Amino acid sequence: MSDDYLSKPISFGAPSGESPVQSRQQKTSTPISPYLNYDPRFLQSAQPEFIFPEGASKQRGRFELAFSQIGSSVMAGAAIGGAAGLYNGIKATNLANQTGKLRRTQLLNHVMKQGSATANTLGTIAVMYSGFGVLLQWARGEDDEINTVLAGTTTGLLYKSTAGLRKCAIGGGVGFTLAALYCLWGISRGTSSKFNDFKQYM
Repeated sequence: MSDDYLSKPISFGAPSGESPVQSRQQKTSTPISPYLNYDPRFLQSAQPEFIFPEGASKQRGRFELAFSQIGSSVMAGAAIGGAAGLYNGIKATNLANQTGKLRRTQLLNHVMKQGSATANTLGTIAVMYSGFGVLLQWARGEDDEINTVLAGTTTGLLYKSTAGLRKCAIGGGVGFTLAALYCLWGISRGTSSKFNDFKQYM
């Protein structure tokens, strides 16, 4: 038997005189990378793919969202309070007929004072709401609209708890209403997993 086959490369069905890579290039419309000997079509994906630990949720939980919610609330409070302070400062300085450096100083005082107060208020409410949401998610083992409504209601009750029973009840009602409206908005957008599961059973 001749030993020529030992010096020839192994061919898997490719015609004599051309390599398997060349035969695949002729059969496919997408050229194969000459550097990796790799079909680049395998690298193309319609959407980004992420690797999640086994059993982990594919969306951020309340604890991860708490930091952005608190920071956004503080910045929004500072912006709203600063705008209101500027408006009140302009009115106050006009009534006092203040001009020049004195007027600028008074305007800055109004903006800083009211901006910091509003930012502190909204930040405190956001911390309470996020804390109750995280505790409810940990206690119930799931994150749904029930946690949102309960967290909003308890936040309103706690925030006004030192102002008497009547104002405490009003605060709880305001928190419940805002949380319920937020849940209804999420249901109308189709982002509620509970409501989507309920529609599948119907």
